[in-house]
Amino acid sequence: MARTVVAITGASSGIGAAFAKRLAPEHDLLLIARRRERLDELAREFSHREGSQVEVIQADLTVEADLAAVAERIANEERLVLLINNAGFGTKGRFWEAPLESQENMHRLHILATVRLTHAALRNMTPRDRGGIINVASVSAFVRSPGTTSYGATKTWMTAFTEGLYLELRGLGSNVVVQALCPGFTYSEFHDAMGADRSRLAGPAFWLSAEEVVDASLDGLRRRKLFVIPGWRYRLITAFLSAIPTALRLHVEAIAGRARLEQMPAPDVSKQLQ
Repeated sequence: MARTVVAITGASSGIGAAFAKRLAPEHDLLLIARRRERLDELAREFSHREGSQVEVIQADLTVEADLAAVAERIANEERLVLLINNAGFGTKGRFWEAPLESQENMHRLHILATVRLTHAALRNMTPRDRGGIINVASVSAFVRSPGTTSYGATKTWMTAFTEGLYLELRGLGSNVVVQALCPGFTYSEFHDAMGADRSRLAGPAFWLSAEEVVDASLDGLRRRKLFVIPGWRYRLITAFLSAIPTALRLHVEAIAGRARLEQMPAPDVSKQLQ
């Protein structure tokens, strides 16, 4: 029997690579990222150790031609059972101080690429009434913080988009599952690319490994959970902030975000981790 296929964007490191590692024993993989050498390394590892057939696509999803090619590949993969929209990056500094080009590319990657690839995947999956989509958002979708305005806005959009898909699929009685994965601080190259000092962002208790995030996501997918927030501390924080009056929430977020903003280096063009 042919193995099913999982497509992962931003697969070269961090959460994307951890998803690939967890899923390789049972699925063939379609790994998508900008760093070809890292993708080839992962492909060799999973092919040798797990027996997975791995296809790599070097693509910058902020570039129209690359995005169109990946969308077409996903639309035509008859064995596709899971799409993980994980590619993303962050910028540092106040919105008007961060380079505009980086802000625009962030919206292209987090929003437009998610729309295009999700559309391709659902047109593939819904006729077969089988499959799932994981949109990797962030706890920033629920917790505002100075210095992450554009990033948080794109992740808020991602959770709203996923919730809307959930309602549409549920209305059809579809077996296709969607999930908004909302991790907090995660050990990966994400903050290194921003030039941020992890030790000044949050205490050790608030940092999760990429493997912990992935395990929580896959457990939630099996249980058809719409929102997955790994780590009890983050679930407590988001529940607290959603329960208090808006004025108080904004006050708390302003205080909590001040230290983060002050520790950020001077803005520059961010390195995109895809």
